[in-house]
Amino acid sequence: MATLFSADSALMRGLSLVADMIVLNLLFVATSIPVFTLGASLTGLNFTAMRLATGECNSVTSDYFRSFGRNFRQATVIWLLLLALAGVMAAWYVVVTNLNFGPLAELLLVAVWYVLAFNFAVAALFVFPYLASFEGRTREVLRNARLMSLIGLCVTVTVFYPQFTGYGLLWFSVGFAGVATINGRLFAGVFSKYIAAAASAST
Repeated sequence: MATLFSADSALMRGLSLVADMIVLNLLFVATSIPVFTLGASLTGLNFTAMRLATGECNSVTSDYFRSFGRNFRQATVIWLLLLALAGVMAAWYVVVTNLNFGPLAELLLVAVWYVLAFNFAVAALFVFPYLASFEGRTREVLRNARLMSLIGLCVTVTVFYPQFTGYGLLWFSVGFAGVATINGRLFAGVFSKYIAAAASAST
């Protein structure tokens, strides 16, 4: 039993990770309440989650706010740009589905919309993890995140059902950070190749 509850046992490491994810999740939810800070919150979330996934995180709070503050301005700009693009996509869909363009024209316009919407969604998934790992101008971040999204794995999308109170409590206690930590392993693996290539090129 002493071995089971020792500090370096698998059980204690697992419990420590869960505790870190709960703290990370609370930080993310609290700093996302103003909504316009969501970009910086997502960057801090992904930065800390990747460090948790790779065992490099010594302090969840310090890592989170370090990334949040360092990337606040650029992440906020990117977040607002994504919101604007999402608004354009939503307006396009409403116009296409409510005006009479004819069956063939409507089918083509909706098909193009779905292709663009899918590309937008997949690229958006990579933007903030990319910003958490690399530096660059906003245009470069958006372009590189889109390129990486084309060759990377799509992140699992979880759906929140508010009617399930128990699931809702679990989501708000650890859900965001749990998904981000799992994704952190994927992103860390994808980004490590680019980091290694950049390091070898600079030497």
